[in-house]
Amino acid sequence: MAEGEKLIPINIEDEMKSAYIDYSMSVIVSRALPDVRDGLKPVHRRVLYGMHELGVRSNSAHKKSARIVGEVLGKYHPHGDTSVYDTMVRMAQEWSLRYMLVDGQGNFGSIDGDSPAAMRYTEARMRKISEDMLADIEKETVDHKLNFDDTLQEPTVLPTRIPGLLVNGASGIAVGMATNMPPHNLSEVVDGTVAYIENNDIDVDELISHVKAPDFPTGGTIYGYDGVREAFKTGRGRIVMRGKANIEEVQGRECIIVTEIPYQVNKADMIKKTADLVNEKKLEGISTIRDESDRNGMRIVYVLKRDAIPNIVLNKLFKYTALQSSFSVNNIALVNGRPQLLNLKDLIYHFVEHRHDVVVRRTTYELRKAEERAHILEGLIIASDNIDEVIALIRASSNAEEAREKLIERFELSEIQAKAIVEMRLRQLTGLEQDKLRSEYEELMKTIEDLKDILAKKERRMDIIKTELLEVKEKYGDERRSQIEYAGGDLSIEDMIPDEQVVITISHAGYIKRTSLTEYKTQNRGGVGQKASTTRNEDFLEHLFVGTNHQYMLFFTQKGKCFWMRVYEIPEGSKTSKGRAIQNLINIEQDDKVMAFICTQDLKDEDYINSHYVIMATKNGQVKKTSLEQYSRPRTNGINAITIKEDDELLEAKLTTGNSQVMLALKSGKAIRFEEAKTRPMGRNASGVRGITLANSQDEVIGMIAIENPQEESVLVVSEKGYGKRTYIDDPEDGEAVYRITNRGGKGVKTISITEKTGHLVAIKSVTDDDDLMIINKSGIAIRMQVNDLRVMGRATQGVKLINLKGGDSIAAVAKVMKDENEEDIADSLSDLNNENGTAIDNDGVNETNNDN
Repeated sequence: MAEGEKLIPINIEDEMKSAYIDYSMSVIVSRALPDVRDGLKPVHRRVLYGMHELGVRSNSAHKKSARIVGEVLGKYHPHGDTSVYDTMVRMAQEWSLRYMLVDGQGNFGSIDGDSPAAMRYTEARMRKISEDMLADIEKETVDHKLNFDDTLQEPTVLPTRIPGLLVNGASGIAVGMATNMPPHNLSEVVDGTVAYIENNDIDVDELISHVKAPDFPTGGTIYGYDGVREAFKTGRGRIVMRGKANIEEVQGRECIIVTEIPYQVNKADMIKKTADLVNEKKLEGISTIRDESDRNGMRIVYVLKRDAIPNIVLNKLFKYTALQSSFSVNNIALVNGRPQLLNLKDLIYHFVEHRHDVVVRRTTYELRKAEERAHILEGLIIASDNIDEVIALIRASSNAEEAREKLIERFELSEIQAKAIVEMRLRQLTGLEQDKLRSEYEELMKTIEDLKDILAKKERRMDIIKTELLEVKEKYGDERRSQIEYAGGDLSIEDMIPDEQVVITISHAGYIKRTSLTEYKTQNRGGVGQKASTTRNEDFLEHLFVGTNHQYMLFFTQKGKCFWMRVYEIPEGSKTSKGRAIQNLINIEQDDKVMAFICTQDLKDEDYINSHYVIMATKNGQVKKTSLEQYSRPRTNGINAITIKEDDELLEAKLTTGNSQVMLALKSGKAIRFEEAKTRPMGRNASGVRGITLANSQDEVIGMIAIENPQEESVLVVSEKGYGKRTYIDDPEDGEAVYRITNRGGKGVKTISITEKTGHLVAIKSVTDDDDLMIINKSGIAIRMQVNDLRVMGRATQGVKLINLKGGDSIAAVAKVMKDENEEDIADSLSDLNNENGTAIDNDGVNETNNDN
């Protein structure tokens, strides 16, 4: 130990604690977290300021990157040159920043993760938007601090006109905390900021109507809105991003074409990992993957195998690969040097406060400069008014110092004014120059008055901020790149979709579409009908029902699975279009088939789902009742609705209130009626109880109806050769039951006489005089008629001819539409009718449940 030195013992625990706290605070404050005001971390700020000092602006020539890095490194950022160059490179990549701050020339890397060229090969300059981040920096608008070696001043924040933190986001890992902020659209952010300036009490929900969601540089789709809303309201949330994919036919093969991928996903890695999954047989249905991206844009082609269902493959790509990724929002930024979690309104508030501070400081600076100039002008005007005396006084002085003192003494000038007069040029003695002095002075006085007014009135300052923001929007604003898909039961999109009545048709081969009800016209009984749909060879329309856009659809399949969808999500088609394959909309197994549909109201309404039941019937006569609540939590791959026994299949599903009566009809013309209460509610996996006993092994159940008001309703049965009839359920005159109520499981009673002429029974419906019928036969002809055209007959008759069938045609589906009581002329087209009164549909989901097969 050297002489004069002494040892001070320190507890190692205390020393480590204090050293680590110092280190962590340094990382938090001066490395990893952005400042809430300009949205920049120190290294970004230093790169931009270094370029500003070098003069490499957007209108000057590009300069070597190494030169810029050297400038920043030597003056402001004493860390590795790689860290500075990497920062600058990222600010020049269009897939990294929503609004690039650096204009790069040369190889700046690629979205595949390729490295940029070395800094000695590339060149860069500022972009115009960066100049707006540095605008007015020379007007003392921000505080400066000494650099690392105390030789130069550097800004602590930029006086930005751009809401940098919101438009470009930020990510960084500090010690004990991290930040991850998504980028947003500049136009939307400006609109939101202006709305905040106009009303400081605006809430986050109102701001969301301006700033709709993050907007990623790589585009893609934001899938689901709950995470976005959560992030905007709390500062934390999980945003699901999906690539943009379309299904196209390329050279006779179905392909999935991806043109946009989620933010921060490496394209080459994503393709490689997808190929690995295909090779390991974890991802089936893809035969080849090609990357056809070029200078015109991204294009990844997944060529599918011939038996693959595109929609299922696409859903698997979303599930297993980075084609669907999530962005975990964590809005932590430095507020007055302290890390803070901020929601959307906080971010806008801090930016507006910063801009307000900048405007005040800029105005103060401009006022000071204007007053200094005015002061000099006052002296020059005095001199020009007494020019002869001034000249004589100066000539009589032995030096400038003496001349200045004499001027001060004679004209009561200040030191600065006297100096300006002594340094005045001869040309300023001309008459023109003297006029200029006076007009400049008058202009200055107006400017000073205006600047003082700005400093006195906050409203004016806010107007200036607003005007400058709208200029920024005009210069740099653009369209959204990321689309928003309001999925997952979120209703925000409903405002944009009219809740109109639609006809939903499904063909035998499983093609589905929705068509506005106005496309169908009313005809009288016995008409030939009009062409309803163009289908593939040997395909025919099998199911048809009427609902409204905002309802929920439950699909029940032959194997007893249940799938969930909104009516407006069903692709729209004209009356003559083929529709889309149902497999492309829901993840149904290839050997399964949709058999029944239920339209329900809001499945988030607890009272509604707990007071309604789904009653199901199978071909072999089993029935089962389950609470609707069991079906209110959908899964992409469907849920079990009923366990189907061997050689059986699900046939029907109806929505009931628990108090109705059930009727089942057989192909052989028999029907049974029993109280719904006879079947107790069961879980989703139960297989049900016997509903009707079949006459023989050839017989099967063809339909089920649920009856609420037996006195008012009648049963309509239709046979395959076009015969049909109505029969009362209970006779309205004496109240006697036409179809007597029995225990479930019986053989039933005759409902129609089956003969060679009528053919087997194909449909059973519950109808009233207010209903219209929609009948579709296997050749695709549709006809609409009034139920009150059909007189009520006895139970055992064969009925009347409903529709003229050509050749060997037969009936495929029957559905009912309730018409408005005030309708006068049924033969009018439905479009006229909808314009006047609207066609009332049985939308409560009870009775027929708008579910007519």
